[in-house]
Amino acid sequence: MGLRGLGYREGSNIIIEERWAEGDYARLPELARQLAELQVSVVVTSGTKATLAMRDAHTSVPIVMGSTGDPVGLGLTTSLAHPSGTVTGSSSLNADLFGKRLELLKEAVPRLARVAYLVNTANSPSAFPALRSEAASLKVDLGLVEIPAPKAIDRAIADLAHRRVEAIVVQGDTMFSVNARTVAELAAMHHLPSAGTAEYAQAGGMLGFGADPLEGHRRAAIYVDRILKGAKPGDLPIERAMKFQLVLNRKTARTLGIAMPQSLLLRADEVIE
Repeated sequence: MGLRGLGYREGSNIIIEERWAEGDYARLPELARQLAELQVSVVVTSGTKATLAMRDAHTSVPIVMGSTGDPVGLGLTTSLAHPSGTVTGSSSLNADLFGKRLELLKEAVPRLARVAYLVNTANSPSAFPALRSEAASLKVDLGLVEIPAPKAIDRAIADLAHRRVEAIVVQGDTMFSVNARTVAELAAMHHLPSAGTAEYAQAGGMLGFGADPLEGHRRAAIYVDRILKGAKPGDLPIERAMKFQLVLNRKTARTLGIAMPQSLLLRADEVIE
């Protein structure tokens, strides 16, 4: 988290307790309860569901988000500038990123007409009607595919290929990030161009666009430091992601018979050959 650069040494002047759900949201309430019972000084969360689970543990412990969706829409606060509860940190606003990923996918494969949006059943987007409308503006028919568990990914992607869906967009969700390589390999095996986070493209997906995965957690270290020195969450504005990355996996594109347009290659932060 960058705490070492701020003078912290684990076992010396700070103790760090880690909990990891490995993409299984059902475990989050118990993990949050464990941390609440430990009476830790501050909790750093990664992802929307982890933040909500910690909030719902009914603890007064300050929560610093390394990343999450829309904090106001999720009811975590009434204001980004002046957090109204126990939560502060960084927001990646994933709903906005979906439209950009679809737009980039359409630029890479102009003929696309039928696309599926893969989401975790436990994190299904309430804004899907707006996303479908956004897709329609790109002349794309968008379908929502909810996946309840990692073991269901294989069958879901095979079914999409059977139904002649032409490409997939993968939700920026912990379940998919943990299984990014598997999703990317299955998409390629079924000849489906795919888009997701920057890390998804690095794992083998055709393209990825998203907030710098480390930016929010670097900022989280600064927030943790300030809270440990007496600041309250309400003193620390929630920041929106400012740095985004476009990653193109040209190797995957070639296996799919797709020539990445020069317009995309010139804008990419990373091109995987």
